[in-house]
Amino acid sequence: MKRLNAATLTSELAQLDLASCLMSKRGQLIFEFDKTGHKAAEIARINSCTKSVLSALLCIAMDQGHLPDLSTPMSAFFPVARGSDLHSITLLHLLTMTSGMNWTEFGGQNSFPRMTKSPHWVNFVLEQPLSDPPGARMVYNSGGSQLLAAILASAAGMSVASFAERYLFGPMGIEEYTWERDPQGIHTGGFGLSLRPIDMLKFGQLYEQKGRWANQQLITQELVTRSTQPAIIAEAPRRGYYGWHWWADAYPDPGEGNEATQSFTYFNAYGFGGQAIYVIPSLEIVVVLTCEPRKKNQIPLQVFRRFIAPKLAEGTMSFE
Repeated sequence: MKRLNAATLTSELAQLDLASCLMSKRGQLIFEFDKTGHKAAEIARINSCTKSVLSALLCIAMDQGHLPDLSTPMSAFFPVARGSDLHSITLLHLLTMTSGMNWTEFGGQNSFPRMTKSPHWVNFVLEQPLSDPPGARMVYNSGGSQLLAAILASAAGMSVASFAERYLFGPMGIEEYTWERDPQGIHTGGFGLSLRPIDMLKFGQLYEQKGRWANQQLITQELVTRSTQPAIIAEAPRRGYYGWHWWADAYPDPGEGNEATQSFTYFNAYGFGGQAIYVIPSLEIVVVLTCEPRKKNQIPLQVFRRFIAPKLAEGTMSFE
């Protein structure tokens, strides 16, 4: 059985424009690549990985009874939607990005940039018409994430960040972070959170441990499983499936790799610019990748599947 030496992986990652790569197994750090020696300890924008943190907070709110069943129409929180085409959009549709709204994140309508330039982000999203029946297909939509952040703040009776500090960040010892807000003071649901890579790893470990941290069950195992399992096929050209603000996929694809390669499923958070958290439950491994924000034109694509997943699938790993 092949064994991977840490130096081999470090050498390969050093050729890429990565800021850091952290890997843990059963909650223990087993590999660290830090290009400058201090990136892992500095907070940086995690971009759309924020969506997966929001998913965790929504699951906690569900566990605590703050949120109704996900089949509840979002109009329960936004009465203006009751008399529009949006009345049939449920909380689950927002979580799985199947709201059916006529939305093009970037390019085309540039819905996301237009939302962030508007004076009222929630109202901007609620003004969008439908282009598909809710639930029919996935269309990436950070506007739906902002609606969910507003719903969480309303249901919990506190800001999104305060809820996170009390029920997620605090228990996990995550103290250093920043979180942007919209013009109404609602924390951004689809982006805008900054964390240290080491704390991104903690967040992935929470999910690898099925919602348990230390001696406390922060999220029930049921909701950890439900939120990360495939719910709908991903919108092209993205690969895999989408869950509750988590991506889900498998390695290898049919015909990829060789007969000796073991296969595994994984779920991950992904943010623009190459920020990512991968959780491989069957291997009890979490991988965090971060990239320099100033090198967006040199983002190394598919780092996990090209450089890390093949080595994980080869067998036992040695980092001595």
